Amino acid sequence: MLRGDKEGDLTKAAKLHDPKSGRTLELLTNQPAVQFYGGNFLDGKATGKNGHEYQYRTALCLETEGWPDAPNNPSAPSAVLRPGETYRHIMVHRFSAE
Repeated sequence: MLRGDKEGDLTKAAKLHDPKSGRTLELLTNQPAVQFYGGNFLDGKATGKNGHEYQYRTALCLETEGWPDAPNNPSAPSAVLRPGETYRHIMVHRFSAE
């Protein structure tokens, strides 16, 4: 038994665009939900390429997932994976410049 939608059933879940550079990210997934993290924990102590300091809210993360409260919501699809079942989670990041 396969859990999750078929590979061809991808939905555009998010689109991010930087008007200054024209860079665009489209996020496609077979999952029903997206979790957003806004970099609220960043404080300049973490550094990246060329010593760049990551300050408060200078980054984000988009995480595709099943229904967040599925175990507590009888009307949501089950989040339980039984022995012998296969779980397939697809997330595509499409980058372009507009």
